[in-house]
Amino acid sequence: MSTTTENGMGGPWSTSREKTYKKTTSSALKGAIQLGIGYTVGNLTSKPDRDVLMQDFYVVESVFLPSEGSNLTPAHHYPDFRFKTYAPLAFRYFRDLFGIKPDDYLYSLVNEPLIELVNPGASGSLFYLTSDDEFIIKTVQHKEAKFLQRLLPGYYMNLNQNPRTLLPKFYGLYCIQSGGINIRLVVMNNVLPRSVKMHYKYDLKGSTYKRRASRKEREKSCPTYKDLDFQDMHEEGLYFDAETYNNLMKTLQRDCRVLESFKIMDYSLLLGVHVLDQSHREGGEPGQAGGDGKRPVAQRVLYSTALESIQGDGKAAEALTTDDTMGGIPAKTHKEEKLLIYLGIIDILQSYRFIKKLEHSWKALVYDGDSVSVHRPGFYASRFLKFMSGRVFRKTQPLRFSPSKRTRTSIPALKSSSQEILSSQADDRNEDRRDRLGGAHSLASLDGQGTQYKSHMFYKININY
Repeated sequence: MSTTTENGMGGPWSTSREKTYKKTTSSALKGAIQLGIGYTVGNLTSKPDRDVLMQDFYVVESVFLPSEGSNLTPAHHYPDFRFKTYAPLAFRYFRDLFGIKPDDYLYSLVNEPLIELVNPGASGSLFYLTSDDEFIIKTVQHKEAKFLQRLLPGYYMNLNQNPRTLLPKFYGLYCIQSGGINIRLVVMNNVLPRSVKMHYKYDLKGSTYKRRASRKEREKSCPTYKDLDFQDMHEEGLYFDAETYNNLMKTLQRDCRVLESFKIMDYSLLLGVHVLDQSHREGGEPGQAGGDGKRPVAQRVLYSTALESIQGDGKAAEALTTDDTMGGIPAKTHKEEKLLIYLGIIDILQSYRFIKKLEHSWKALVYDGDSVSVHRPGFYASRFLKFMSGRVFRKTQPLRFSPSKRTRTSIPALKSSSQEILSSQADDRNEDRRDRLGGAHSLASLDGQGTQYKSHMFYKININY
């Protein structure tokens, strides 16, 4: 879907490798995205606020942007293109729900250059990140865009009931048409902030079939590992306090139930791990940028960080979400290394339709049917949750205080004189009982049953002690 080409006018400083997507260069695509969103969102502000109606989910607005400009659109140096906006009023409602003002949305997407990200997956999609770290723009296939549009009424209902979710937050769905080519885009929340260095990054499905990062992926400076890699590298899992663990699992269970109701499967948990101790050894701080050295502006989007997204009353999130942690969830390894965890469910635009059923049936004939990633939604959700709760996330057990003998004997006031007398009498009775059991053991040995009584005596002594 996407390729890399050499562009330049000669000389070592003018040659650059630029990706193309459907025969459109990345620079032209970024320019068209910013022009189209700038026009449509700006135009939407003139429309009055009102309740979202069912027909709003299926509205498609279109505008033509010629390179020479028009009475409504500015001139530009890209090829002529048409820009389509899907369900503009519905997505405006979603943005309002997360506290995204139109001016902030425009500033993030239009005023600053978009940053192209490396795609570790096999989809061939292009990913762009806004300079303030808030939004991701991803190219999607026609069937994915169509599925999202059908999903919008249910998505609207779910967000109204539960804005705290690890599911993707969708803020816009667009299409660029130029030269007979359609490029569809979705704008959503950014799960892994650039300002925090991710020492480990995982794409987890709860599957074992071919779920190991390739050699090419491992050679990258920040590879994205998979399920089998996680089991090798974090065999004991990641530990959270009881409240955080319960909130996290409650959120995952609720989200998986929603995905199952929509017959969605093959989604992943994107997991970023920042090791605080390692960061300190490297001389960095949690909030230092891991990429271009620029600190992003303070977070503006509600419920967008990992800590805010998990279930709870939000008080803990408000107390711990700072510019330094960027909303990471505190965790530890089994060696007590301090961590910050960033996570979110991604790739939810896969419906268990006929082609997926065929894919699972074919793989099940060759491999273990329960281990492959493509599966019916109910089983997929159960396996996903079992893997997350049993292999990935663990609950720290509270330490139980057990006073030593020295502690107990150093506080004589705790024992009254009557208790001491009762204790000495109990000791005398225990000695008599042991003597009787010893005699019984000797007699039983003559009958060849000493072993049974010996184990019985050992049990009795342990009980009395």
